[in-house]
Amino acid sequence: MSSFTDRKRGEEAKYAMDEATEFKVMARRNKLLGLWLADQMNVTGDDADAYAKTVVLADLEEPGDEDVFRKVWGDISSKGLDISEAILREKMAALIPFARDQIASEAE
Repeated sequence: MSSFTDRKRGEEAKYAMDEATEFKVMARRNKLLGLWLADQMNVTGDDADAYAKTVVLADLEEPGDEDVFRKVWGDISSKGLDISEAILREKMAALIPFARDQIASEAE
């Protein structure tokens, strides 16, 4: 029975670590998205970093990506940027592998 309990604890620990890593990946993706969008809005330096933080914080409103999408889509619309919904969603998806690589390299 002890080996079963040990295995169960090991699986639970792995699941918790995987969840924590995925949270970090999505937070990094949102930061990268914010920095990309700041560049599109001609925002640089500390202001770009501050804007990226607002994008990261937007993801804490509800599960999934829609809270982030709504936040940045509102910013895109208010600034009159020529970025379509499809392009924004593609960019959000395309940044995930970059974020995952950055988080993995930091863990090494």
